[in-house]
Amino acid sequence: MGRGKIAIKRIDNTMNRQVTFSKRRGGLMKKARELAILCDADVGLIVFSCTGRLYDFSSSSMKSIIERYQEAGEEHCRLLNPMSEAKFWQREVTTLRQQVQNLHHNNRQLLGEEISNFTVRDLQLLQNQVEMSLHSIRNKKGSLVQKENSELRKKFNIAHQRNIELHKKLNSGESTSSEQVTRSSKDPGESSTPRDSRVCIDLELSQKEVEDE
Repeated sequence: MGRGKIAIKRIDNTMNRQVTFSKRRGGLMKKARELAILCDADVGLIVFSCTGRLYDFSSSSMKSIIERYQEAGEEHCRLLNPMSEAKFWQREVTTLRQQVQNLHHNNRQLLGEEISNFTVRDLQLLQNQVEMSLHSIRNKKGSLVQKENSELRKKFNIAHQRNIELHKKLNSGESTSSEQVTRSSKDPGESSTPRDSRVCIDLELSQKEVEDE
């Protein structure tokens, strides 16, 4: 015979109730884990036992799941009640306006304004805040200057290397042209010597012929 259907009601026996809770809690956690893995769902499960002990499971961060749940609940309420949505945006506007006023007030205090009612401790805290801001600004400025100097050094090295290469090309061109000029100046002298000797020989021969006649 098959198992009989269990009546869904509170179990009076404490021991049986605890055993059933432990078994069903394990099955519930297993199903939640399988649902998150198989369906790529964001699952959050919170269980309190009758003794107040907490058991939970979350596929990601429980805090983020609760925040999403609260936001979804507020969104659902706004959709159901347009008046509540208007009140929500009014609260948002009021909050943002207050934040802007606080920022303006803090900015004026950093500039040394509206500090007439400050105590020595308040002024010391403000001074520490300003010094920390200046320290951060100086560090940022120093890193930017160092980066710019590094880039300038790289550009200078590239320009210097190009300048050296141009000088080498110019020097090689000048040496080549000077060699060509030297060769051209030597060639006429070398070719004139044999020609002059032939002229002298011809003159001597002609003089002998005249004498013989």
